[in-house]
Amino acid sequence: MNERGIHRGGLLAALIAYLAWGFLPLYFSLLGSVPPVEVVAWRVIFTVPLCLAIVTARGQWPDLRAAFAHRTTMLQLCSSSVLIAANWIIYISAVTSGHVLAASLGYYINPLFNVLLGTVLLGERLNLARWIAVAIASTGIALLLYGALDMLGVAMSLAVTFALYGFVRKLTPVGSVPGLTIESTLLLLPAMATAAWFALQPDGSAMLWGPGTAMLLVGGGVLTSVPMLMFAIAARKLDLSTLGFIQFISPTIGFLLGIFVYGEPLDGVRAACFLLIWIAIAVFSIDMLRQRSRNQSPA
Repeated sequence: MNERGIHRGGLLAALIAYLAWGFLPLYFSLLGSVPPVEVVAWRVIFTVPLCLAIVTARGQWPDLRAAFAHRTTMLQLCSSSVLIAANWIIYISAVTSGHVLAASLGYYINPLFNVLLGTVLLGERLNLARWIAVAIASTGIALLLYGALDMLGVAMSLAVTFALYGFVRKLTPVGSVPGLTIESTLLLLPAMATAAWFALQPDGSAMLWGPGTAMLLVGGGVLTSVPMLMFAIAARKLDLSTLGFIQFISPTIGFLLGIFVYGEPLDGVRAACFLLIWIAIAVFSIDMLRQRSRNQSPA
């Protein structure tokens, strides 16, 4: 396959991944009557077999064995599994409690948190444009202290947990799909214990509430593993700057769903916050494009 074909295949895979993640609120809102922790438990349970099937199809069992044999890698994956489980619980809680806009904001500001983590923990240097982007975004976030604390709490929790998850995974020498497989495997016993605990409660297990609920819970595993596979394909075929722009599809879809489908209020404070975040993203993206252009220019 030529370079254009590889790029087109990566672009398609990225679009599938981020479109799927963008429309997740529509899916999880159908499970609003199920406790978010139980939803995540079943999501883990049904993710494991699908991930194992994908690993088998891609011939990545050596990667899994190598990771399991490396103590430091396993400690890192233990940390990332806790972070991603917390992120899933916060996200599903936000969606089912009517905070889709807050979830959208969390994933808008996540790339800027990644930049800060790289600066603070990895010693990466920011140029003036990126410091300006961070300052503008920080101003937008600070506005939420005045009348939108609920949005601030959800957005910051999502951004921090996912940024820390990305930071740990950046340091962990395991691919996306093998990594997700190991993380889900590490979470499997706690997930099974959680599902059993809910089964002993008066309402019983959500899997027994009817075929519709059961199918939605099973589908949660599909919506975890398949987009992750598409993301893994895209990450190999696309440069990081292209992938960085495409990632804003998901929170944009979430924003539109929050406004036009769920009818969440967008008062002056919230509107100003989003506007400042979008300006920060624009400054950040323009700087990325300029840097990419300089890197690609002849010496």
